[in-house]
This record gives sequence, structure tokens and C-alpha cells, in this order.
Amino acid sequence: MRHLFYILAISIIGTFSCQQKAAEEDKELTDAELHQLADSLAHKFIIVDGHVDIPYRLWHHPEDISVRTENGHFDYVRAKEGGLDAPIMSIYIPPGREGNGAKMLADSLIDLVENLAKEHPDKFAIATNPAQIKAQFAKGLISLPMGMENGAPIEHKLENIKYFYDRGIRYITLTHAKANHISDSSYDSIRLWNGLSPFGEEVVAEMNRVGIMVDVSHVSDSAFYDVLAITKVSVIASHSSCRHFTPGMERNMSDDMIKALAKNGGVIHINFGSFFLDPAFAKEERDTTYFAKASQIADNIDRVVELAGIDYVAFGSDFDGVGDLPEDVKDASQLPNVIYELLKRGYSAEDIEKICNKNTFRVWQQVEDYAAAQQ
Repeated sequence: MRHLFYILAISIIGTFSCQQKAAEEDKELTDAELHQLADSLAHKFIIVDGHVDIPYRLWHHPEDISVRTENGHFDYVRAKEGGLDAPIMSIYIPPGREGNGAKMLADSLIDLVENLAKEHPDKFAIATNPAQIKAQFAKGLISLPMGMENGAPIEHKLENIKYFYDRGIRYITLTHAKANHISDSSYDSIRLWNGLSPFGEEVVAEMNRVGIMVDVSHVSDSAFYDVLAITKVSVIASHSSCRHFTPGMERNMSDDMIKALAKNGGVIHINFGSFFLDPAFAKEERDTTYFAKASQIADNIDRVVELAGIDYVAFGSDFDGVGDLPEDVKDASQLPNVIYELLKRGYSAEDIEKICNKNTFRVWQQVEDYAAAQQ
């Protein structure tokens, strides 16, 4: 009898503990508690940012970003404050460099990123795959993976794709603001190819073979669909937002494109620039004191989730590449404000971790695995 009573008591205590835990989880958090939780998650999870324009900023205005700076949106201190662990360094090549020293500039910017890691090995480290980022995160380092914005440095030579892979490039944005020898641009009224060029089709196939992610930010709608018809693996949009909120802006992705990207298994990384979030910024006459808000970044994430699901969206801030950031996400230190907005809307910690890193890592690893199987 005593044994039976003991079992019953344990059962009651266990049930009470589960009920108490559930009640605590259901308890509505205060605003201050939500902010605290957002900051905690920002530092618990690896945050990958699909596009940060530090290299070009430093190439123009050299400064020590291992300490807090007064310029730009990113430095080591502010990244640590905001929990930004793997900002993908944009090796940005201006459109005017097409046929005009593009490869030389790309090499110089890659050298700059490598030197940053060499000069501050206690703070930064080059990363070329998700496993390295995870290991570096465990050591408290900020990883510096690299993606090349504009395929101009390929310079009509397929062998340059492997060259840039060997130099650490892990995605290539096929073009920028003007059509190039690979692809038409969403910003360019001149459509040289009505999508990808014949050479551009070869470029996509070679990027698949080598293990470089194809980035469809900046390309025209026709080029986007050309890429999806050719690629054997998932692709990314490294810094684009939803056209639903900026009607007529081809630089952002339409609902149909987002659905097609998800069907491909790819990921759209939401751009934080006010211009990408709010149609007011497309007007010639506007209130120049007005900026978008972190809630509008969350609106874009909501839209992707509504259209495609939680597995196809991530962050692509465009820090140091855009000037009009939201009023409450002015630099890397304020990334937790985006997570706060997501928590307010009921996103779980699991959802947020997918947005922070898992979705990007999934595509990246798939591309790596496919390339390894081709060797």
C-alpha cells in the first residue's frame, strides 16, 4: 500500500510540475521581458547576415573596425552587441567595372577581408562553410564568409569561377545595377539578354559544379526564372525584400517569385533598407526625416512565411550598402529589435533560429554537397 501511495504521489507531483511549466510558458511576457528574451536569443543563436558591404566601405575609407567606430553600420563591438556572428562580406564590384579591372578589384577586396582576419585573429576569422562558422562561434569569433556582388570579375572565363571559389567566395550575385556579360539587371531598363546570356547559363551550371551559391538579388525577373530552369541546386537572394510592399519595384521579389524560390528550396534574405521596405522611399518628394521600422522587416518575413513557410527566409541587412536603415535598426547592435518584433508576433525560438542561420546553412550545405559529388 505504501508503495502504491508513493507511486501516486510521484505521479501527482509530476503532473503538477508539467502544468506549472505550461502555465509559465503561456504567461504573457511584458515588453521589457520580450526585449530581454530577444537579446538572449540573438546571442544564443548564430546570426548569419546574407549581405554586409564592409569591404567596399573600408576600401574607400580605411579604419579599424576591431573597435567601435563612428562610421557605417558595422564594427566588431556593435556586431557583438547585436549578436551578429557571420556577416557575409560583400565583395562588391560597381557596374562601371565591367570590362574595366573587375577581377583586380575583387582580388583587392578579398585581400582586405583576409587581412582583417590576420590582423585581429582574436576577433575575426575567414569562413568557407557552415561547420567553420559553428566552430568559430563556439570560440567567440565573428566569422567572415565572402560573397561576390556582381559577376563582372568572371570576365568571360568560366575558369575564374573555380578561381574565386579557391579564394573563398561562396556566392556570386550574377549582376548589379546594370546588365553585364552574364545577366540582365532589375535596375537596368536595357535588357541585353532578356534574362541570362548564353554565357550566363554556363556560369550557373559551373557555379553548381564548383560549389558557389547562385545569388538572384539584383537580376531581372526573366533572369530569375532562367536561373531556376538551369540550376541543379537551391539558390539564394542575398539581400532582397517583398515586392508586395513596394509595388512595381523589380529589385524586390514578387509573390510568385518567392513561391518559385521556395519550390527550388532557396532562401530570400530580407533587406533592411527603408527603400526596400516602404513605398514612400520610391517617391521623389517625401519626408526625409521618416524611416522604416523593424516592424516592417518583420512584415516582410511574415509575407514570406505566409506564401512559402518558415524554411525560406533569412536576414540580408545590406549594412553599409544602404543609407536609410530603419529608425530602430540603425546598425548591427540593434539586430535584437528585429527578433523582438518576431517574438511579439508569436514566432517560436525554433522559428527564429531557422531565420538566423538554419535556412541559410541548409542551402549552403546542399550546394557544397552537390559540388563534392561532382568531383
